[in-house]
Order: sequence, then C-alpha cells, then structure tokens
Amino acid sequence: MDIQTNTIDVRGQQWKEFTLINDHGMSVSILDFGGIITQILTPDRNGKLENVVIGFKNYEDYLDNPAYFGALIGRVAGRIANSQFELDGKTFNLPANEGENHLHGGEPGFHHTIWTVTPFQNTQEVGLTLSHTSPDGENGYPGNLEMTVSYTLTNDNALSITYEGLADHKTVLTATNHTYFNLSGDLKTDIRQHEVTLDSSQFVELDENLIPTGKLADVTDTTYDFRQGRLIQDGVESNDTQNVVAGNGYDHYFIFDHSQAASAIVREAESGRQLTVITDQPGVVMYTSNTLDKGLVLRERESDKYMGLCLETQASPASIHHDGFPSVWLDKGEKYFRKTTFKFA
Repeated sequence: MDIQTNTIDVRGQQWKEFTLINDHGMSVSILDFGGIITQILTPDRNGKLENVVIGFKNYEDYLDNPAYFGALIGRVAGRIANSQFELDGKTFNLPANEGENHLHGGEPGFHHTIWTVTPFQNTQEVGLTLSHTSPDGENGYPGNLEMTVSYTLTNDNALSITYEGLADHKTVLTATNHTYFNLSGDLKTDIRQHEVTLDSSQFVELDENLIPTGKLADVTDTTYDFRQGRLIQDGVESNDTQNVVAGNGYDHYFIFDHSQAASAIVREAESGRQLTVITDQPGVVMYTSNTLDKGLVLRERESDKYMGLCLETQASPASIHHDGFPSVWLDKGEKYFRKTTFKFA
C-alpha cells in the first residue's frame, strides 16, 4: 500500500493530488480541490491497468468543471426547485445556477472547495480524510456545517467514500460524488453497451426542467426496470417521455429496495470489468451523460455524449417540497453519516 503526492500549480493556486495505490496495482488519484477523483486505474480481464473514469487532460479545466467530473457535491446534490425552501416558517433563498433552479450546492459548492486532507494507511487499506467547514449562510444554507469525507482503498480493489456532517442549526444535507465511470478502459468506447443492474422498483418522475414532479413511478414493464440487468442503450433508443425529457437516456433518481447486498452492478463485456456498488444511501441518481458537452479535452480523448455513467448515491432533494421521498433534512446536532463502496472486479 502506498500514497504518492503531487503538487500542482493552477493559476496561482497550489493544489495537491494524492494517489492511493494498493498491493495489486489499482490506484485512485484525488485532488484536495473539490475532492475530485481524477483517475482510477483498474485491471481488465487480462490484468491490463486502464483508467475507468472521465478526467480532464489539463488540471486548470477543473477550475470551471461544468460537468462536475469526479467532484464531491454538496451541501445538496441534485436540483432544488425554484432555488428556495421553507424551514420553521422562514424562507431560505439559494442562488439559481440552472435556470430558476439551484443545482449541486451552488458556488462555491463542495466541488470548488480546497479541502484539508489528512492521509492514512496500514497493511490493509490506504486513504484520505478530507475536512471542510461550510459557514452559516453560505449559498443561502442555514447553519455552520462541519463536513468530513473519507476515501479508502483496500486490497480487494474496493474504494469506499464515507460522508460525515454535523450542523449547529437545522438544515438540509445530502452529499455525493459525481464521478463518471466508463469500464471500457481509457475511454475506448462510450457506455451505451454497459449493462446495469439496480435493486430498485421505483424511480422519480421528472418534468421538462428535470425537476421531480412529486410522483414515484413503478419501473415494471418500462425502460427503467434494471432489476434483472439492462443495457444503457435501451434508454437512449426509447421513445418513453421520461427518457426523452432526460435528453435521450437517464438522469433519474431510483429508490433502492435494499433487498440485495449490492445496490447496483455495472458490467462491460469487452473488458470483462465489473463495478459493484454497496451503499446505505436510500437511492441513486443515474446519469448517462446524455447532455455532456462535446469537445472537452479529456485525458484520453475529447468528450461526447454517453461517455460516462454517474451513480450519485444520495437522498432526494424532492423531499424538500414533496412528501414520501428520502429526506435531506438534518436536525441541529444530528450526525449525518453515509457510506458508499465501489468495488472493481
């Protein structure tokens, strides 16, 4: 097990990139800026190590990073309708950074924060503890929030992300990571032939602005039924209104049944790679990069639609305005603790 550290100068800012390496050669590279995962090297069926996430070729492009490649997201992952919510009779207004709506915590969100990083390692695991204090009123959110995120890589090729939060005022919080996975390796192909299995029998219906309507939909007999495995291509080619609204693919919140040990499994036949997701989060936003801009300079090639698959494990910001959704409310003094593990095979 090892940790390598690289210092990067980006327009006068000093960033550090930490690379976690296990005894089998798998590695995960993470910036202190945004907690961004810039690269994950995992073996294919023949043992060849290749990158399985989207990352920029030039580090300075992370300063903007409109697609949130690899970044930590918070305070609230996802969209908050009309950029406001009510709490104890008071209206809190948030910056509108996607039309009239508030997306992924606003600016500067977790993705544009330089985190304090403490590395750790032993014979079985290697990792980083990232910490940050979001002050009361930042981007309109109430309460001082103490946030800690830990990345841990083990010798069984599993990367765990643990999120801990504590606020001194009732507030809202659901954090996630916005890595785009592509198991073909080095972005050789897009993700339309990736097969996904989800332990989910319900998904959240969206309006034309990708805001939840308040309706939970049954996946049965739809292109949203991933319980027995389904290719991403099915949603890309579908004429279903929800697939079309999302830009011909998926950008939807699926509620986990938690009836299986794994909440999600992704397979790519050509490379033989498999990604298993185990989480205590109530659901996941699966985004298939349907609206990803073309022409961004990535590590291996230029970006295009369907280049990566995001599995954003989280609660639902729809719970702010609708009943019956996994809650993002956090009471004063209540400890927020969530863990997601991505295991590669």
